[in-house]
Amino acid sequence: MALEKELETYEANRDALLAHEGQYVLISGDQVLGIFQAYEEALREGYDRVGLEPFLVKQIDAVEGILHFSRDVVQQCRTTGD
Repeated sequence: MALEKELETYEANRDALLAHEGQYVLISGDQVLGIFQAYEEALREGYDRVGLEPFLVKQIDAVEGILHFSRDVVQQCRTTGD
């Protein structure tokens, strides 16, 4: 799974990170590289410090939200004038 180590690091540090709930954490491997007010700040710092190597930017939340994804959805192409 992609970013498996980073997600493990998030879980291992979750209790301490909850003091910054709502902010964004930057993680590379087993290192927490920083906590940021905005997603864009964390992302920019990630590229500056880690480059193109994998890193995780995640919002710190006490309760993880549920994401819904649909598969195999095919939308018919519509043209104007028909």
